[in-house]
Amino acid sequence: MTIDRRSILQGCLATAAAALAPVNVVAQSPQLITRPIPSTGERLPVVGLGSWITFNVGDDSVLLDECAAVMAAFFEAGGRMIDSSPMYGSSQPTIGYGLRKLGFPQALFSAEKVWVSNPSKGPVQIEQSRSYWGVPRFDLMQVHNLISWQEHLETLFAMKAEENVRYIGITTSHGRRHNEFEKILVGQPIDFVQVTYNVLDRGVEKRILPLARERGIAVIVNRPFQRGHLIKRVERYPLPEWAAETGAGNWAQFLLKFIVSNPAVTCAIPATTRVDHVRENMAAAMGIIPDEALRRRMAAYVQQL
Repeated sequence: MTIDRRSILQGCLATAAAALAPVNVVAQSPQLITRPIPSTGERLPVVGLGSWITFNVGDDSVLLDECAAVMAAFFEAGGRMIDSSPMYGSSQPTIGYGLRKLGFPQALFSAEKVWVSNPSKGPVQIEQSRSYWGVPRFDLMQVHNLISWQEHLETLFAMKAEENVRYIGITTSHGRRHNEFEKILVGQPIDFVQVTYNVLDRGVEKRILPLARERGIAVIVNRPFQRGHLIKRVERYPLPEWAAETGAGNWAQFLLKFIVSNPAVTCAIPATTRVDHVRENMAAAMGIIPDEALRRRMAAYVQQL
């Protein structure tokens, strides 16, 4: 559910305005499937909200309100984790705009990244990100794509010790530097890793996901729909006749169900510009969790399309 998945529909403006109406946004979905963060036991819904591309809307007031409406629908559905990065253009100020509109929902689990090659500039970048969001501190701060990771982790460990961040982690995408990633999982006391994983991009199943589970490290999944390309690939075809066994009512839920049914995964973070899409995504965090046999069947079906 990225911006590539479907074009923004002008007709969604009325829906966006309606979604922004509540002043006090509270979770209405206690039945959401959650997983614990291994280092503390704190539980998170297995579906979160990404902001790459979709929230990079600049100062466009219409698009800012659409993003705020997406955030409102996300929280109303019981969502918690929102993930962003300095790399994502204006996504951070967009999130801050939405949080202010919604009165800073208490359910928020804020996940950010440090992304600068000069480690000495890391603290300044982190503070700028915090200012954009308008939060007192981030729940999770991650080293984005392992940029200067040794030095940045030192900074983050110090911040955690001073209670200026609650959790720390590392990220990668496109299957980059997995060997180095594994060494960090083994050698550093981090709380989270973020990786690319979906029904077709399954390289992390071999080593990284099992290692994270063994080491007690939470896993965030990015690119669940391959920036929308995976949705476009499969939606030309019908869901399998047995899709009801997975608990999915559409392709987005089918793809998300596959991801979050992996027991190593803590939270997947699809991105969207649409209120109806975020509600569809959050519905994937309810009901049935496919077992291993069903997961194999799901993967085989998509791979032959």
